[in-house]
Amino acid sequence: MAEDAQLVDEILALTDRLAQARQSVERRFVGQHAVVEQVLAAILSGGHALLVGQPGLGKTMLVDTLGTVLGLDTARIQFTPDLMPADILGSEVLDARADGTRAFRFIQGPVFTQLLMADEINRASPRTQSALLQAMQEREVTVAGENRPLGRPFHVLATQNPIEQEGTYPLPEAQLDRFLLQVDIDYPDRGTERAILLATTGIEEDAPHAVFDAGGLVAAQRLIRRMPVGEAVMEAILDLVRAARPGEAEAPGWLSDTLAWGPGPRAAQALMLVARARAVLNGRFAPTIEDVAEMAAPVLRHRMALSFAARARGDRIDEIIARLAADRTRMAA
Repeated sequence: MAEDAQLVDEILALTDRLAQARQSVERRFVGQHAVVEQVLAAILSGGHALLVGQPGLGKTMLVDTLGTVLGLDTARIQFTPDLMPADILGSEVLDARADGTRAFRFIQGPVFTQLLMADEINRASPRTQSALLQAMQEREVTVAGENRPLGRPFHVLATQNPIEQEGTYPLPEAQLDRFLLQVDIDYPDRGTERAILLATTGIEEDAPHAVFDAGGLVAAQRLIRRMPVGEAVMEAILDLVRAARPGEAEAPGWLSDTLAWGPGPRAAQALMLVARARAVLNGRFAPTIEDVAEMAAPVLRHRMALSFAARARGDRIDEIIARLAADRTRMAA
């Protein structure tokens, strides 16, 4: 009982700090409540997020603001077609010493930080995009045969322009799966755009302030993993992920000619974590089936692919996820 009471107190304290963090972020990133919630959920879960949207929607400003609010060391990489893996990871250079001897010295690349912004990640070649794979999965990189650990915590927030735009390369499926969430950012509605004008074109703009530091964020991530998850919520997660795989017994019949492939076990892990994180962000002590339904699209949309027939019909992946989530969560309820 004492441990349960302590867990409740810790969750309450974290909820208060997260409310301050959200308020600070949303003073600059106006009117995108769901986007801020999803990105914070990804970081609280210890993962990475891919931000997808047209240029000019504030993706870069959001990442910059989060670095300040979370108290993390930040670095930014502008991905371009001529970017090389060494520009991300670092490289060894040959130094000449005063005594005439020579030795190799490693110069760290921008990946050696706590919050890395990979700006317009799909403008670089697949080879350069893949340079982030080991860093995102293992929190270390191998350069010149030596394993070099990265900062703690380490998160990648990558921005991506829609792949239909000129000069972009599709991200490899293996790298897409390393992102805990894909957060889609749409154009604001008229009222939100008006609020953006008022907040950003005056003499002074709201400046974000630090609410967390690196140690506090790591402690929050550990707390998220200690939160209890009810059996009904766990079953809803399994039902949803397995229903999204063509050929599985749990998959509905109409899915067979709709998806080319579905999500793997990493999707269920991600959904379990971000459902917990969303619960804390909304002041609850345990996730609900509603949390699973709300986080289904950002967890699954980059882990599924439409079949040729579905693309020809004009099907959209988010609509398929919404239909699956509605069916599975209704059954769980």
